[in-house]
Amino acid sequence: MTLICRRDALRAGAGALGAAFAGTLAAGCGTHDGASGPPTSADASAAAPTKQRAAPRPAPAPRRFPGLPVQITHGPRDRPRVALTFHGQGDPATAKAVLAEAERAGARVTVLAVGGWLDEYPALARRILDGGHDLGNHTQRHLTISGMGEREAYAEITGCADRLRRLTGSIGTWFRPSRTQFATSLVSKLAARAGYPHVLSYDVDSLDFTSPGAPAVTRKVTAEIRNGSVVSLHFGYADTVAALPALLDELDRRGLRAVTTTELLTR
Repeated sequence: MTLICRRDALRAGAGALGAAFAGTLAAGCGTHDGASGPPTSADASAAAPTKQRAAPRPAPAPRRFPGLPVQITHGPRDRPRVALTFHGQGDPATAKAVLAEAERAGARVTVLAVGGWLDEYPALARRILDGGHDLGNHTQRHLTISGMGEREAYAEITGCADRLRRLTGSIGTWFRPSRTQFATSLVSKLAARAGYPHVLSYDVDSLDFTSPGAPAVTRKVTAEIRNGSVVSLHFGYADTVAALPALLDELDRRGLRAVTTTELLTR
């Protein structure tokens, strides 16, 4: 069946090429008095205005979830949903492999991107969104934000927000502080000033950044994950890519659905 389809496609392509070639000859061969022949389909196509590709819609903006704390560590415990969240940094090939594996399993994830990483690989912002995933802010330089003064910390948050806005039309749906599980009160206040009503933390740390091996990553997450969990993972580590198939299979076996953080918190 595949060979027949391909053969038919080649014949159709050859026919179209021949028609276009014939049209070109007709357009170039006029009568002796200089008048051209009747317009061909090739002429009509050339005269037709070029359609502009529609600009992508702006990405979703941050939302306030009434009744939830400023710092969110997990979602509702009464529904079989979890959020796999990824620190967005590192080799773009690894990032694409993670996204492809998640999508293969029908999972949606949340990516907290580092601004400097977006500077280097700007196309990944749209790749993440086009896959149906959440995209958020993980500061501009991925430094220890809890040790910074107010001005520097705010610049880290807004620096990444500016890049997200330029690339996607939005500052991203979430903010997660860099190099810490929990935001200080100052960082939470600065995030709110920048436009993020909530700070996204987590209740399950995969420890994949320590490169313990894929089986260890899978064991760590599956031992702690439960309804509503928010899991911390990273793009830039091979162990994460290798662990993901087994992890997603185990979630499926338990009836846990991997969704974006926005979906996790939406009733």
